[in-house]
Amino acid sequence: MLPQPGPIRALTFALLPRSLGRGLFMTVSVIYFSRSVGLSAAEVGLGLSIAAVVGLSAGLPAGRLCDVVGARTMAFATSVLTGVLLLGYAFVTGFTGFVVVASLVGFAEAAEITSRSTLVGSAVPAEERVSARAYLRVVTNVGWAVGGLAATAALAVDTRPAYLIMVYGAAAGYLLGAVLILRVPKAAPAPRTAERTGPKWAVLRDRPYAVLTLLNAVLFVQHGMLQVAVPLWIDHIGAPVVMVAVINFINTAACILLQVRFSRGSNTIAGAARAQRWAGIYLTGACVLFALAAGASGWLVIGVLALGGVSHVFGELTQSAGSWGLSYELAPDDALGQYQGMYGTGQQLGTVAAPALLSTVLIAWGWPGWLLFGAVFLLAGLAVPPVARWAARTRPEPAVTAAAKL
Repeated sequence: MLPQPGPIRALTFALLPRSLGRGLFMTVSVIYFSRSVGLSAAEVGLGLSIAAVVGLSAGLPAGRLCDVVGARTMAFATSVLTGVLLLGYAFVTGFTGFVVVASLVGFAEAAEITSRSTLVGSAVPAEERVSARAYLRVVTNVGWAVGGLAATAALAVDTRPAYLIMVYGAAAGYLLGAVLILRVPKAAPAPRTAERTGPKWAVLRDRPYAVLTLLNAVLFVQHGMLQVAVPLWIDHIGAPVVMVAVINFINTAACILLQVRFSRGSNTIAGAARAQRWAGIYLTGACVLFALAAGASGWLVIGVLALGGVSHVFGELTQSAGSWGLSYELAPDDALGQYQGMYGTGQQLGTVAAPALLSTVLIAWGWPGWLLFGAVFLLAGLAVPPVARWAARTRPEPAVTAAAKL
């Protein structure tokens, strides 16, 4: 269960307290903002949406700083900053203060995610990056689950001091994780090579990489499916609401047990592109199954929804694996941070757009909306391999050779 001594083990120990802290906070945050701070549901939703939009501006500058000062330095600094800013929630008394703190936390978290992604790429050998990200995602899910379970104690007590303990615990998790990041071997920023004499913001002129970022953002909307669309759809069609918990359990268990397996073969451009293609196929299958649930009842609707949850999580697993492979394999070593920042910003864009888009189309249009999204996922997945070939041809060897395998 524990990797061999080295950078991946060090990254595991650094990530676990951070994930536990996030599990603590995310489980109680909305209830805390509502019952303790006194915000309405609309104010909480608006504030978190503003914070998510602010976070979109963090990825690229954070990535660029990783390339200049080193990923470990940035990962440490952004983890400390996030931990300190989380403490600000303890002093929020109204909507304005909530928006300010949430926006600062959103910016810091987005910068921290980019920094950690770059740190994996710089500290782990190239052939192990995808498997390392897969393993670390398992660690993240375990941390969230354990933190969420611990946070149920605060929900049971339902007092302001209990919620504040969760806020302090989340901040402590980030701060402890920051200290443990210093155990990861430090890698000096890669020097610019003789072949790379172009602009410092090379990623902004990399058109095939930008297209892949957008395609991945489309596929990344699937996270909003599980969090927003599926619960609303289950309620809309009158299916047993317990299926929300069943599908979430399927998702969590599969992510913990299968993510490493599903990431195999995605450490090359060709393998990662195939994984993204399969993600589009699996997500299309999930959309079709969720659409079919509208005309089912009894045990049939339970079975169709469960199969939809399985198809969805297969799409999630392959989408993640493919995104890691493409984002690392197509990035030059001396610009790894800015490339991770670009790819991460695309995923955040998918996260920001998903709630409003999914709730509007899927719930308002019904089963035709599900089929429309299925078609969008399928087209996005099928488009990845040819765009990856285009991207590989614009790279020096050996990426050009890899394009022939796509």
